[in-house]
Amino acid sequence: MDANRPKRTWLRVDGVLLLDKPRGLTSNAALQTARRLFSAAKAGHTGTLDPMATGLLPLCFGEATKFSADLLDADKTYEAEVHFGVTTDTGDAEGEVLERRTPEFSPQDLEAVLVRFRGRITHVPPMYSALKRDGQPLYKLARQGVTVERE
Repeated sequence: MDANRPKRTWLRVDGVLLLDKPRGLTSNAALQTARRLFSAAKAGHTGTLDPMATGLLPLCFGEATKFSADLLDADKTYEAEVHFGVTTDTGDAEGEVLERRTPEFSPQDLEAVLVRFRGRITHVPPMYSALKRDGQPLYKLARQGVTVERE
């Protein structure tokens, strides 16, 4: 730290900022940037959006952080764009394309499969995810070629 630079003064800021998070920015990076811009003493976000995801990310400051847990547990809706017939090494749009095929199914076939993904579901998270194992995000382990068992 530069000894000549003045020490930052943190302010009491209370409220919620509804941020339209752009692609490529982590939720925490967005939060820390906003926190510094407002010089807010206390801040938190209401759920992690994948860096590839765009959309509404409520950022809470000061007293508003007390109800951020309620926002975390609130019902949410997600929209996704799916490219059928494309397989990547990471299972997402940022991975190296391994295979391209022309999908052969009808809208009725698709609807029959989608029924299984509605409502409460459980799944094994992919290695390329932000979930952590021993403090290390799984995607970092995956980039090192390490695969660990996931619940």
